[in-house]
Amino acid sequence: MKRVQFEHSAVPYLFVAPQILIISIFFLWPAAQAVYQSFLLEDAFGMSSQFVWFRNFEDVLSSASWSRSAIFTVIFSVAVAVISITISLFLAVRADEVIRGAKSYRTLLMWGYAVAPPVAGLLGNMMFNPLMGDLYKAFNSFGFEFNHIQNANDAAFVVILIAVWKQVSVNFIFFLSGLQGIPKSVQEAATLDCKSAERRFWTITFPLLAPTTFFLLVINLTYAFFETFGIIDVSTKGSPGGATATLVYKVYVDGFIGADLGGSSAQSVLLMIMVSILTVFQFRFIERKVHY
Repeated sequence: MKRVQFEHSAVPYLFVAPQILIISIFFLWPAAQAVYQSFLLEDAFGMSSQFVWFRNFEDVLSSASWSRSAIFTVIFSVAVAVISITISLFLAVRADEVIRGAKSYRTLLMWGYAVAPPVAGLLGNMMFNPLMGDLYKAFNSFGFEFNHIQNANDAAFVVILIAVWKQVSVNFIFFLSGLQGIPKSVQEAATLDCKSAERRFWTITFPLLAPTTFFLLVINLTYAFFETFGIIDVSTKGSPGGATATLVYKVYVDGFIGADLGGSSAQSVLLMIMVSILTVFQFRFIERKVHY
């Protein structure tokens, strides 16, 4: 049997090289530096350092403030992902049924996608400002005694609300695209077999949206873990007393403000491990229930 051999060309490697270079410079090299610095005890000016093995990790894991930030990060991420996906799915279903003014309705819902996280945090900060915030006055007018500056639960509600508002438009776009991708023949057949619109949605429509829902779950958890830094920094700055500081924001506070380079590097390594475990869990267990 004659073996066929193809000539190797360097052209594909040339096309891939810029992306590999970018990943190496902006991800692999900083990650390696963070791992290296996590084993060092450095002064605030970076003039001297001492190799201390796992001392930074022990200090971080025994810190009550880090444990509180870790718990808040998990609660915050799950809340943002679940609430934003639920609201987006509802809006997408309603938008898919709109006939008159459909383009205007969809455009208004997509506008939030263009707002940067720091701008969203600034808008939320203005809406909950004790002096001129409309939402602040509205909550207190109903007797809630709302005060996100001193109350940790109120502050957590503010950052979750802002983060959900920012992410709803992104989820809405994907859900609407998924709904429009369902064949009309399938919808017509489901209408003939089942008269209940609610039952048709949960038995036919939602299972067909399972790949989109899983994708958005991964995207929203990643967004809540990393991309909400600007929202928290502008709206609450982790207050009161660090109650709304996520792990990413705590790395910034301890590293750039507190000048604890070794401790912040250890925190970033632990965060990378946590996200890696979460990603493996999502793709090994949750994705098994997704039918493509």
